[in-house]
Amino acid sequence: MKLQEQIKRDLTAAMKAKDDPTKDALRVILGEFSRLENKDISDDDVIKILKKLIKSENEVLTRTGAADSQFITVCERYLPRMATDEEVRLWIGQNVDFARYKNKMQAMGVIMKHFGSTADGNAVKRILQDWQP
Repeated sequence: MKLQEQIKRDLTAAMKAKDDPTKDALRVILGEFSRLENKDISDDDVIKILKKLIKSENEVLTRTGAADSQFITVCERYLPRMATDEEVRLWIGQNVDFARYKNKMQAMGVIMKHFGSTADGNAVKRILQDWQP
């Protein structure tokens, strides 16, 4: 089942369960989907939208000094499990030949292509900066 469909079903379930925080968060997410021209959204695009919403909510939390957000908790349910730093390091060690690059940061594209939305670009950048072959 596509993420977009799952979110719609979860909204129905939250409405039936009278779970207002979840219902409100899912409505915001679906509202973002409705802004797009293409109404059939790929899972990758759903993930990008969720990450954008989480980033925005984190900025609000930082400005207001609030500690936690139910909205972020709901959004994170639909994100794939993120690769750990150790998994990224292991994959780089086994699959990246740094001799092919002028500098190690040029390998970022290959690494991100492999991991896609399951790796945080900032974490990969930090790993590459600290990389000692």
